[in-house]
Amino acid sequence: MAISATLTRIVPSIVKVVNTKEDNMTNDFPRRGLLLSTLFLAADSKTDLVQKYLKKSQENKPKYDKERLDSYYKRNYRDYFGFSEGTLKEKKDLTESEKGILQWLEANK
Repeated sequence: MAISATLTRIVPSIVKVVNTKEDNMTNDFPRRGLLLSTLFLAADSKTDLVQKYLKKSQENKPKYDKERLDSYYKRNYRDYFGFSEGTLKEKKDLTESEKGILQWLEANK
């Protein structure tokens, strides 16, 4: 008897909660559709922007590769060639590669 009295109090509130959830779901669909349509429009404009930047990046890739290599050479070979610079300046007969090393050191000081 106590169980049936408790159930009669609880069941209507459960049914009310389920009904309000279903009502909210039907109201959310138009908002979701609007949100999704604006997302698709924004995504299209973003892809255009990304394509523009990709094209610009590909056009400048050789320039950036050369700058990166030059920076690498300046950082790493200056110490290596600088070590042999003292002995090269004392020599009178230089090979072509030794002349190239001295020229590179002069250009990259």
